[in-house]
Amino acid sequence: MNEAKAKAAEEIRATKQREGLSWAEIAEAIGKPKEWTVSALLGQHPVPEDAAVKVGELLGLSDESVQALQRQPYRTGLGDAANDPTIYRFIEAINVYGPAIKELIHEEFGDGIMSAINFKLDVSRRPDPSGDRVVVTLDGKFLDYNW
Repeated sequence: MNEAKAKAAEEIRATKQREGLSWAEIAEAIGKPKEWTVSALLGQHPVPEDAAVKVGELLGLSDESVQALQRQPYRTGLGDAANDPTIYRFIEAINVYGPAIKELIHEEFGDGIMSAINFKLDVSRRPDPSGDRVVVTLDGKFLDYNW
């Protein structure tokens, strides 16, 4: 991630915490899904100008940060993020279930992939007697290998 986007992300996280705002409140203020909003404000998507300006006003961001939010990101490897326990568990789940997911996609759809570009994400809580469950839905468009 470029330095300006990383600096903007830190400014956003600090202000969000200081102001006691939730990601859902910020997302609602700009009219975007909370999952996309978090990813975008942490530097993984370019934020449309109108949304970047609204976030800037809501959080009192510097002009530099508002401009940085609008830039196309460099999406690179996870680096140190892979050591975070929550992120590592997703890597672990893909290591264990990735081959099965691939087989099931190919069996159901044919030769192709799930898009991570034409993509939706939902994170929610589901009550369970043995402890609340984290429900993560990855919803990507099927793209066939077209030779």
